[in-house]
Amino acid sequence: MAFRPLPARAPAVLLREAKPLKALFGHAQRLAHLQRLFESQLQPAAREHCYVASWREGYLLLIVTDGHWATRLRYQQKRLLRDLQALPEFAGLTRIQFQVRPSTVQRSLAGRNFDLSSSAAESLQSIAEGITDPKLKAALERLAAHAGKPKA
Repeated sequence: MAFRPLPARAPAVLLREAKPLKALFGHAQRLAHLQRLFESQLQPAAREHCYVASWREGYLLLIVTDGHWATRLRYQQKRLLRDLQALPEFAGLTRIQFQVRPSTVQRSLAGRNFDLSSSAAESLQSIAEGITDPKLKAALERLAAHAGKPKA
């Protein structure tokens, strides 16, 4: 008797039909909808720093990426509460709480520029020539290669 696996199903079908996944997907869609509504009441600069974590029993929990934005949003808390209560989805809102959780995603180095003078590059290259460790030598040569490259 050979084992025959069940036929593969598309992820979208699983999300619509499997009960635990269906409930999880529905909750995620609800939070995404609440996030869009909440963002409509925020200043554009604050939108990327504040996320709806949960909404139940008149209590809205918001995750903020740093203390600076949490403080700014706390100063606007009464206005946010009043504006959100005007929306049917937040009609029973009685309290907003902010929780600071720094982003775990590593920020990109794309915006950083490495300015290296030609004399510094020459020094790194001369140091690399005297190094016997191949990994360290290669790293120093890569650093020296940054001299004179145009800024991104």
